[in-house]
Amino acid sequence: MNDHQVHIDEHRDDEGAKTGMWIFIFTELLLFGGLFIAYSVYRYLNPLAFHLAAEELDTTLGTINTVILLVSSMTIAMSISAIQYKNKKLTLILMAVTMLLALAFMVNKYFEWSGKISHGIYPGSMTLQEASRGELLFFGLYYAMTGLHALHILIGMAFIGYVMHLVVKNEVQHDNFVILENSGLYWHLVDLIWIFLFPLFYLIT
Repeated sequence: MNDHQVHIDEHRDDEGAKTGMWIFIFTELLLFGGLFIAYSVYRYLNPLAFHLAAEELDTTLGTINTVILLVSSMTIAMSISAIQYKNKKLTLILMAVTMLLALAFMVNKYFEWSGKISHGIYPGSMTLQEASRGELLFFGLYYAMTGLHALHILIGMAFIGYVMHLVVKNEVQHDNFVILENSGLYWHLVDLIWIFLFPLFYLIT
């Protein structure tokens, strides 16, 4: 081991890195938890309007996106196992599959949003201005919460892409893969949030 490697090892804090990620995840859960509570309150106050508004959403597309994210969570978890078994090639393949699935999710979301916007269903549109207060609240929450989730998807893709770069450079290996674990934790958070968003918006009908 050369002096450079010794210097790096002396300053590694794997537990600190993991703890930092868990704290970050906790703050994100608090953010979305507040939004989920707001949704629940408004839905309780406007049950019929929320039911009617939800019928405008594409349940099939939502289901496909749910499957996509569940599979992507599996592939990122498998990539962590692969690096532990010193299989760099498989690690990169599984991470690339995760990225492709994330891209597929975003493409589906683009078409879903485009469909809504083409029908005049978006914040500030004349269609929603003429709708009931409950429908306006539903779609306001829908765009805010799914938009925020989509932002997290993009951040997760950037994070995983960066870690892939480190794997290629051999800076992430079988004995030093905490950052890969953290990217996996972040991706599981993205998946978990969608698992709550999907039934709240798509299945309440």
